[in-house]
Amino acid sequence: MKKQFAIIGIGRFGSSVALSLTQLGYDVLAIDADEAKIQSISQWVTHAVQADPTEEEALRAIGIRHFDVVVVAIGQDIQASILTTLILKELGVRTLIVKAQNELHGKVLRKIGADKVIFPERDMGQRLAHALISPNILDYIELSPDYSIVEIRATPLLIGKSLKQLDIRAKYGCNVMAIKTLDGKMNITPSADDLIQATDILVVVGRNDSLSRLEKNYSE
Repeated sequence: MKKQFAIIGIGRFGSSVALSLTQLGYDVLAIDADEAKIQSISQWVTHAVQADPTEEEALRAIGIRHFDVVVVAIGQDIQASILTTLILKELGVRTLIVKAQNELHGKVLRKIGADKVIFPERDMGQRLAHALISPNILDYIELSPDYSIVEIRATPLLIGKSLKQLDIRAKYGCNVMAIKTLDGKMNITPSADDLIQATDILVVVGRNDSLSRLEKNYSE
């Protein structure tokens, strides 16, 4: 059975998540206190409901605890974000993902039970910064303050060599999780003898300082 998602807060981020999940074929419930926002998204998602997410009875009536994942994407109103998160945990939501405005907000959300806290603006800023200073870095995902995943474009120093020859794990303490191509094909179990092609992109996980050394040493 397909997972069912509920998105609370239909601003730019919330609507983007809701529409993306819908396009991927999932059932999505959109919730917002603003009738205009609900009207604007109602034709694109499975269900859209106008409700105040800080009112427990409203969320209970919707049957929110039956959804597999609930995303709280409330914008600037930190108090509403925290209160909604508390109510959802008390109602027994299985997986709760909450958008945070800043580190302090995120710390509070974790303490009251959010399963995952996300910082969309901060994360996009980090990705852009890495792309600007490292032209071979195509994408960057922070896993923790110390570890990240990066996508590194194959450079002349990588092309034609096997993973065994490069020995990235021994030299840098990083692991090549996958190799993908520009046309979207993905090899999630690369072997030591696989040769890096000119169109390849390496998906690498490791400590941030190790990833920086790796990118610097293999840059053009």
